[in-house]
Amino acid sequence: MSIRPVLERRHAQPTMEGAGVALHRAFGFHDPSELDPFLLFDDFRNDNPMDYMRGFPWHPHRGIETITYVLAGSVDHGDSLGNQGTLGAGDVQWMTAGSGILHQEMPKGNAQGQMHGFQLWANLPKDLKMTAPRYQDVKSKEIPEIIDDDGTVVRVIVGSFWGKTGPVDGIAADPQYLDISIPAGRKKTFKVDTYRRSFAYIFEGSAAFADASKPTGVLLEKEVQGEEVNIRDMSGNRTLIRFGTGDDITVQAGEEGVRFLLISGAPIQEPVAWHGPIVMNTQEEIMQAMRDLRNNTFIKPAH
Repeated sequence: MSIRPVLERRHAQPTMEGAGVALHRAFGFHDPSELDPFLLFDDFRNDNPMDYMRGFPWHPHRGIETITYVLAGSVDHGDSLGNQGTLGAGDVQWMTAGSGILHQEMPKGNAQGQMHGFQLWANLPKDLKMTAPRYQDVKSKEIPEIIDDDGTVVRVIVGSFWGKTGPVDGIAADPQYLDISIPAGRKKTFKVDTYRRSFAYIFEGSAAFADASKPTGVLLEKEVQGEEVNIRDMSGNRTLIRFGTGDDITVQAGEEGVRFLLISGAPIQEPVAWHGPIVMNTQEEIMQAMRDLRNNTFIKPAH
């Protein structure tokens, strides 16, 4: 067993996107090699409709895939290909922008005005940058949910885990996307293929992730299941944990338990040229995308 070291703990930072949506960004518009093949991760969570109701009006994407996971409220979406629909609580949409798409996403709160969801951007390799756009909309009931003997719950959104396979497939980054809840005080170890880059994002409760450079028991400042650990290693709400290489991730839930996303993918290791929602390999390709937008040739005909 090789425990992945914790390279970094990073708090998501408040920012504004779209037409004035208040959200928290865990990473994005940074060094793209850090979490290759992933480019950006946003946590859009709010109880005040004024902070999200203006939404994300029409905007372009090219060269990437966007993954939207809704936990509370809903998101109405539409695009230049005529697709439209609504994502509800627990639903997932995986959009392959490919050669280009114009779309909009308009969040709505639940009965209490609450809105919560995540959006992750995954890069596309050079040979798929100009592939035909497509959607995969997945309803909550289609997502496998595994309950372990100790009460740990894992929703398998993408990839295979504990004998279950998520409903989203055919993704270039070959990702694994898990929504994991661990009861208070429990310690769990999860397998992550060695070749993948991986991160965790805590959004409820708190936890500590064992570091390969420390004894695996050093996680809390008091006895938890008979092991002496250190409170300073605990991470809470809106914390990104970036891991190094290895094949296991060990996590100790805090006193109130923890819920987090565990995401990993195969690195693409190609040059990245980036302009907002358009991600290509060269600046010339970015300039061509801008010309296409100006000339109304951004949307390519289906072959």
